[in-house]
Amino acid sequence: MPEDRPIDLLVVGGGINGAGIARDAAGRGLSVVLCEQHDLASATSSASTKLIHGGLRYLETYEFRLVREALIEREVLLRAAPHIIWPLSFVLPHNRGLRPAWMVRLGLLLYDHLGGRARLAASYGIDLRRDPVGAPLKDAFTKAFCYSDCWVEDSRLVVLNALDAQERGAEILPRTRLTAASRVDGLWRATLEPSGAGARSGRVRRVTARALVNAAGPWVLEVQDKVAGANRGSGLRLVKGSHIVVPRLFDGAQAYILQNLDRRVVFAIPYERDFTLIGTTEVPFTGDPGTVAIAPEETDYLCAAVNRYFARPVAPDDVVWSYSGVRPLYDDLRENLSAVTRDYVFDLDPGTEGTPGGGAPLISVFGGKITTYRKLAEHALDKLLPFLGAARPAWTERAALPGGDMPGADFDAFLAELEAARPWLPEGLARRLARAYGTRVEALLGSARGLDDLGEDLGGGLTEAEVDYLMGHEWAASAEDILWRRSKLGLHLSREAEARLEERIGRAGAVPGRALTRCR
Repeated sequence: MPEDRPIDLLVVGGGINGAGIARDAAGRGLSVVLCEQHDLASATSSASTKLIHGGLRYLETYEFRLVREALIEREVLLRAAPHIIWPLSFVLPHNRGLRPAWMVRLGLLLYDHLGGRARLAASYGIDLRRDPVGAPLKDAFTKAFCYSDCWVEDSRLVVLNALDAQERGAEILPRTRLTAASRVDGLWRATLEPSGAGARSGRVRRVTARALVNAAGPWVLEVQDKVAGANRGSGLRLVKGSHIVVPRLFDGAQAYILQNLDRRVVFAIPYERDFTLIGTTEVPFTGDPGTVAIAPEETDYLCAAVNRYFARPVAPDDVVWSYSGVRPLYDDLRENLSAVTRDYVFDLDPGTEGTPGGGAPLISVFGGKITTYRKLAEHALDKLLPFLGAARPAWTERAALPGGDMPGADFDAFLAELEAARPWLPEGLARRLARAYGTRVEALLGSARGLDDLGEDLGGGLTEAEVDYLMGHEWAASAEDILWRRSKLGLHLSREAEARLEERIGRAGAVPGRALTRCR
């Protein structure tokens, strides 16, 4: 894209909101550049509980609009990306000392009907003394409620949105930092510089844009400060959420939602075949979001929450991995962190003249849930289009994400076809590749007729062909990018395998990323 020709939109931030806005805008025919200071989904968007859900607990704070929108989006996203999003059943053991059973049942009935259900099962009650899902729980819990939400591979959702944006004409620039921006003659003049290892270009970029989107997440105020002092004092509340991963606690595909003594909830979710994911915490945060990490008190909190319900206890020594993220919530001045809104809020600065077409607009994004990113993107474009002029209408509601274009959004049928067409793929590898890449797996496998055609197995079924695909198509530039964001193979690979991967990346001409973080 020529640097002397103004583009329509410069998007700052390569998390789910930035990638979603870039995708939506590119699909409407707008010219778009997205820059991200690190790897895509390197911060909050890869540190979620990995759920596409309405947020059952938000009903208690009367956020009915948010819950309804999220429940509707749950069905939309399930159709758009059936390879990385799928239904998940939740078991909510009833704790008589907290919420009464009638209140939980009423909340679930509202949850069932508030946004409509096309593909997910309705909620129901169970007797834990008779149902197998009660086996891992303590005998004191005799009653539970079951309901359905969805699981998502969160960092892959970001990458697929960025990939779709690129294929529709957007330029995606990971490891590229916005260092300055100012309004000149009704346009934004921005300076972009390479940032961090693996930057694809070592040169400084000058970009001229008609509008600027600040989707920098925890860094949203920092970006506002950089753009000619545009920080207008919008409220931002940074909240840390941490998760731990332990060896698998229970059999079955169900997850558990545990009511805690502080009236929050903690999830225990089957994870990567051999593990259980437990989270999340809510802690005020004031440090550098780039160095966020779990504190010992958070680990103790999560272990204690699980140990109130499960017969088999967990301890901090059981943790094999942990991760933390900083949620950039809009500060609605509520004292209780759990009650602070998870809804998204836009701060629109229209420019010097304050009228459509009169100045270069800046829109900053606060808050938001991964579930509602697509609607957030639509609403952001609704606010910007009066400044940008003609564009195609909204389009993402019925559009599949890359790899999600399966007939009937039927993943099981797609997997069966893949296994029949490539019988030489081991069952576990075929499923993992189908889950990660959907119909795009054919681009990865190419003309291969056997495992040897995919090159060396670097560990855990990660082949040279897959590494080449991720580096060539999905902006991966380090072992961390591949093992902890494009996949979670880091949980399964040895340090020797990680070293071989770094060596392989180095031979391909990329620069290894920062040291991997693990707890084992």
